[in-house]
Parts: sequence; C-alpha cells; structure tokens
Amino acid sequence: MMIQFVTFGMFIIDEFDFADEQGKPTGQTIGGGGTYATIGARIWLPPDTLGMIIDRGNDFPQEIEQKLLTYGPDVWHFRDHPDRCTTRSRNSYRGEYRGFEYITPRIRLTPHDLAGTRLSRPASVHFICSPKRALQILSEIQEIEGWNPTTIFEPIPVRAGFCLRAVHRILNVEQDRCVPEELPSLKEALPNITILSPNAEEALSLLSLPLIVTKPAVENAASEFIKMGVGEGGSVIIRSGALGAYIITSDRKGQWIDAFWSSENIDRVVDVTGAGNTFLGGLAAGLLLENGNVHKGLTVSYMIEAHKANTWVLNHSRVLATLYASVSASFTVEQLGLPHLTLNSGREEEWNYDSPRRRLEVLRQRHDKEIENKNH
Repeated sequence: MMIQFVTFGMFIIDEFDFADEQGKPTGQTIGGGGTYATIGARIWLPPDTLGMIIDRGNDFPQEIEQKLLTYGPDVWHFRDHPDRCTTRSRNSYRGEYRGFEYITPRIRLTPHDLAGTRLSRPASVHFICSPKRALQILSEIQEIEGWNPTTIFEPIPVRAGFCLRAVHRILNVEQDRCVPEELPSLKEALPNITILSPNAEEALSLLSLPLIVTKPAVENAASEFIKMGVGEGGSVIIRSGALGAYIITSDRKGQWIDAFWSSENIDRVVDVTGAGNTFLGGLAAGLLLENGNVHKGLTVSYMIEAHKANTWVLNHSRVLATLYASVSASFTVEQLGLPHLTLNSGREEEWNYDSPRRRLEVLRQRHDKEIENKNH
C-alpha cells in the first residue's frame, strides 16, 4: 500500500514551566509540529497509510511511547539512539511572556531519511521550517526520480511574546524563521510548493506588514503570496485562529473557512498548541479523500456560487480539504496535548469521544449556509 502522508517535522518531548515556587518544569507532554501534523492526518486515515520518523533517545519515557502506540503502531518509525537523549524543549510561562528553548540537540529529518523504510516516496509530504531549509528539502525530493508528491510547506513560526533574541541565541536559528530576510528564499521555493500555509502572523511578518490580524489584512497577504508564483495548481492557505482559514489559488477568488469552534463554544478551546500543525495534517488527508471530486457533498447553491465566482475543480477540492483541516484542529484545542482515540460500541474510531465525520458534516452545512446567505 502506498504511503499517503509523511511529515518531516520532528518529535519533541515538551516540558512546561509555569513558574512554580521551585522554578522547575511542572510537566511534560508529547510535542513537535510533525507529531501534531501526523495526528491531524491520522484522524481521517488508517494508521498504515501514513507515518513519521521518531528519534528515540535513551531517556524515552515508556508512558509516552504507550500513548503514541494508541494511535496505531504502524504510524511511527522509531530510530533508536542509545548514545543520546530524546529531543526535548522547554516552554516557559511568565504572565504574558512565553519562552521556548531546546534543551537537547535536534535531529532534523529530510527526504533522504525515508530511504529504505516503509515511508519512502509518500503521496504527500509536510515540512515545517524556514524557506531556506525548504529549498534543501525540495532539492532532495527532486533528486528522487519519478517522485512528485504534494508538498505542504508550513513556514516556521515566530511566536508573539517570545524573547526572540534569547531564543535565537539559545537555538542558533538565525536562518530558521519567518522574517522578511527569508522572503527571497520563499520566492525561490514557491514554484515547487503545492500548498503554502503560514499562520496570519507569519504571513504578515514575511511581507513586512503590520502585525494586526484582520480579514482584509490576511486576504491582502494571501494575494501577495499568490503573485509570487506558487506552484502550478498551487494554493495559499493562511491559518488565522478564531477568524478561520483563508484559501486562495493562483487564478481564482479566495474564500474563508470557519474555525469549527465559534465564539459561542469558546469554552471548548483549552490550548491551541499544535492546532496549526494538526490543521495541515487534516488538510493533507482531506485532499487525498476528496481526490478532486468537486461535486462530492456539495449542494446546488454551493455550485452555483462557485460558478459565479469563476472557480474550478481544484479550488473546490482544496476548500473541502480545508473543512477536514478545521475539524482536525478542533480536536487538538480541546485539551493540553494530543486528542484521545477510542473505539465506540460499533468499533468505529472516535476522537475525544466524538466522530470526525459528524463534525465535518456540521461544518460543511454551516459553510454551505453562509454561501446561501451571501448569494441572497
């Protein structure tokens, strides 16, 4: 069976420091953008159709491994490192300040790491990094004859509230960030990118625009990226938190997709860590499941509106996939850490004791109603 989705994001054990009296970490949880992206896809796809490499150090906690295995042992390709620790990070919270640092060295993943594993030559790949590093990943992909995967690029974030100078000094990531200096590298990478998906702050930062997130600002940023020349048939999707996500393709009008949890359900949002990564895993799964079928699940009013907007099949499939993405993110924000997978009495998978398909239908109906209201 062909592997449908692989991420080049890392697995990280996140430690949290909420400034207790001793100043010690108050807990640890599974982290890493790659881990969350994988779970975002896993919500929709069987475990043997996707995967991620995990570099397992000599300190790898058994309880974390057992938690990972609940999502299906086929998902994870472990590489053991008896001579080093697992990659760890520390998240520090001091009122409005949030700090981040790696406390053990990172092991970055590239397409070459997939060679000789069951994960080689997947249909779609996700990478979260700087534009400069994205160029290196794309170069490795192009070296493999006959492999032309869907590429989903998530530019590495600059987190608001961080002490960035300290973070850059600790991590040595001057070349690994979303800043205007990275824009030339992004322009060089874009022709080989299927989907570019920064979050709103990252998008505005790259374009040297004011970091005030509004729908018009996001739409303007997306248009600027499209003008730069995203890959043939490519899309820009800017993830904008509670505002939803804005999707636009190279010669088509853009549109907004709501976040699943609205202001009426704000109590369901516990922690947004990893939501953007999970969103993109869900997006990859949605693209595969919809497979470009424009009519699947669409009402007549939706198709009429789409015709009026001069949109085409690819845009519709991307819109549908973005609904999957929003649902994946909805499960991640409900708790600190990854969502829970269980089986109901009918042996069907549920996430946080709810059905992804049920949520997808709710969001699909909401989106269709908004288009109908707009049409009238």
